[in-house]
Amino acid sequence: MKTMLVIFRKELTDTLRDRRTLISMIAIPLILIPLLVGISTKVMRSQLEKAQDKRLRIALQTSGNAGDFITILQNEPKVTVRQNLSADSARALVAIDSLDAFIIFAPDFDEQVANIRPGKVTLCFKAAELRSIEKQRLSGLLDRYSESLRAGRFKKLNIDESITRTMQIDEENLASAREKIAEVLGGFLPYLFILFCYMGCLYPAIDLAAGEKERGTLETLLTSPVRKMEILVGKLGVVVLTGLATAGIAMAGMYIGVVQIKEIPPELLKAILDILQFKSIVLLLSLLLPMTIFFAAGLLSLSIFARSYKEAQSIITPSMIVIIVPIFVGIMPGMALDTGTALIPILNVSLATKAIIAGSMTPFLLAEVYVSLIALAALSLYACAWIFDREQTIFRGM
Repeated sequence: MKTMLVIFRKELTDTLRDRRTLISMIAIPLILIPLLVGISTKVMRSQLEKAQDKRLRIALQTSGNAGDFITILQNEPKVTVRQNLSADSARALVAIDSLDAFIIFAPDFDEQVANIRPGKVTLCFKAAELRSIEKQRLSGLLDRYSESLRAGRFKKLNIDESITRTMQIDEENLASAREKIAEVLGGFLPYLFILFCYMGCLYPAIDLAAGEKERGTLETLLTSPVRKMEILVGKLGVVVLTGLATAGIAMAGMYIGVVQIKEIPPELLKAILDILQFKSIVLLLSLLLPMTIFFAAGLLSLSIFARSYKEAQSIITPSMIVIIVPIFVGIMPGMALDTGTALIPILNVSLATKAIIAGSMTPFLLAEVYVSLIALAALSLYACAWIFDREQTIFRGM
């Protein structure tokens, strides 16, 4: 045990001297995450305000109909109306973004409405450019006009408008603020933590195996009176520690980023901070531990096989797809933690993180996730030990 601790301290010292490891482990999560949170929040807020304040440019073709709708548009302070354009010209202007929309009322629109029939309206817009909030503004204006026509129709027929309402539906959303936020953050946070955990393991794993091969220090370590297993455990301990530390620093960066956003309403900020409470963080880190062991063992195995640092990078880089795909699947709508998904590596961590954030994690599924992750970690450790024990692998390329 003492020998392994000596090796662990030696490898940790070497790792902390590596600038690339320090940047990926500390600088990126602690600086980049708060920066990303702040920038994304400000950009989203800016785009929302821009879409709300934008002056809509609308072309109309009414054929003498829909006079009340023209009045509605003229009373809107942020709407510019153009008439007397041909249909082809108006459509061409919409296509080149000179107009936001072109609204066409059928020639018999007023006649159809007067005969208690639906009048035809065509809304032309450029879907690739027109923001959803701008389209909602246009649809809102048309809905307002439709409501006024309906009210006039019922008044003309001397009918109570309420007879058309067969049901009165009162919606009551029983989801807590934490569960609502979990729907938004549940896909993003697992992606963030798992990816940073992997990145935290990446550079130390390459440096402590392929890097030592390239520097010629691995032979010195192997000729010392120490068993190979003790060397491997010492190296694995350092890689696991850096992976967990990077994930923990990423969580701290997320906390700092959220607290610094002044635009977040107090009740929303409180709900977010409730998610980042001590119990949730401990559960997240406990899930990351066996997964980090799996990452560390897998990356060390590939790095030991490589002849040089550069070859290790080229071998390991494609392995990121194994990490990204399960996380991406976990973001998809309808994906939830159950007895089946709890057995799928990485995906189970992604879905379990979402359940922990929402506060809906059940002990049985949590235990199943732990068993799956521990079994995977044990299998990867066995494979890594087998590879490290083979001299033809260790001295490959030396």
